[in-house]
Amino acid sequence: MTGKERIYAVMKNNYPDTVPWVPFAGVHAGKLKAYTAREVSTEGAKLLESLLEVNRIYKPDGQPVMFDLQIEAEILGCELVWAEDSPPTVKTHPLADTDEIPDTIPAAADGRLALEIETMKQMKQRVGDATALYGLLCGPFTLASHLRGTNIFMDMIMNPGYVHRLLEYTNRVAKVLAGYFIDAGMDVIAAVDPLISQISPDHFAEFMEKPFTELFDCIRDRGAFSSFFVCGNATNNIEPMCRTKPDNISVDENVDLATAKKITDRYDVVLAGNIPLTSVMLFGNQQDNMKTVIDLMDSVSHDNLIISPGCDMPYATPIENTIAAEQAVHNTEATRTMVANYTKEDLVFEGELPDYPNLERPLIEVFTLDSATCAACTYMMASALDAKEHYGDRIDVVEYKYTVPENIARCGAMGVKQLPSIYINGELKYSSIIPSRDELFREIEGLLEK
Repeated sequence: MTGKERIYAVMKNNYPDTVPWVPFAGVHAGKLKAYTAREVSTEGAKLLESLLEVNRIYKPDGQPVMFDLQIEAEILGCELVWAEDSPPTVKTHPLADTDEIPDTIPAAADGRLALEIETMKQMKQRVGDATALYGLLCGPFTLASHLRGTNIFMDMIMNPGYVHRLLEYTNRVAKVLAGYFIDAGMDVIAAVDPLISQISPDHFAEFMEKPFTELFDCIRDRGAFSSFFVCGNATNNIEPMCRTKPDNISVDENVDLATAKKITDRYDVVLAGNIPLTSVMLFGNQQDNMKTVIDLMDSVSHDNLIISPGCDMPYATPIENTIAAEQAVHNTEATRTMVANYTKEDLVFEGELPDYPNLERPLIEVFTLDSATCAACTYMMASALDAKEHYGDRIDVVEYKYTVPENIARCGAMGVKQLPSIYINGELKYSSIIPSRDELFREIEGLLEK
């Protein structure tokens, strides 16, 4: 079978000849041709060249064209911060101080959307019969957060009508982009919405079920497959997500694959995941990646399954590690023999933890994948920085990014289970749930009073 045939088979709940493999190589694609993240995010020729190299080296069954959740936000008025080794991040929120609802719908020729659509067409011509191509759009809730900022979490409590109206608008944007991508030849349309992991099932039912169900119905009506892609600890929302009827749900390492698959199998939804991005793909070796993939595949049945990185691969992921993961998927039994007696060594924390009982002032520690690249982490860190701006020198704030080996070891020493998380004076306060401004400030005020 070709890679495209494998993806089509699994999406139709049939059995392909092997488990499909989808490497989410966003800006990492540029590394293969020595281009920066910014170059492949803004220059079509370099992006196409890099994507073709991903296709050649990593032998994907399915492949995304771009993994950039800021394209729509930029068109709609958000200012971006650029980096050379990661996608851009949103800096400003045009709806932060207003409860107006925009009416602008991005045109196919607007901003970097034009570059993305043209590259989709060219990739379709070059590899479309061999590889299933994924068009990734920013999910309605994350796009609403880009426009509104962290205020949206308080809005869900204090102004739910506004949130419903804003999501109706951002979902219209998502439907239009899905149409552009399908017209450009995309086989799978993925709504990537990391902030879904930061809300409760009750809030999901209240705000998200209707727009996502409508979005996936729209994609299905156009003859394409749909994917619901959520980073972070989405465990509690797996079943609510299934009820919106996507063809596929993709999760990261915060979610136990076996536990999630018991749920997705009940709904005949294909589950994709969830090779750890940093501890394995970025900082591990080839054996670590092979063993991780074998362990994932051994933990679940192989029907309705896709193996992939947990989210967008870090730019600097070693090429040999991704090749090792691909080999483990496509040549499982040979790889199993190679790593039969291999044990991955965990990083050991060699530093010192703060003396929490004797701190001079409240200490907010934010544990993230990377606030520069992970939307959920961006907004979790923004909450802490908002507190820092308000309280100034009365509190301390520090971020520990999981992209640094020492911080991976620190997470082990602290017992951090999910990212992003906020610890205050050494105690876990918010685990993969972004606090509202009032919630966080109440915690800080309580400590300051003591």
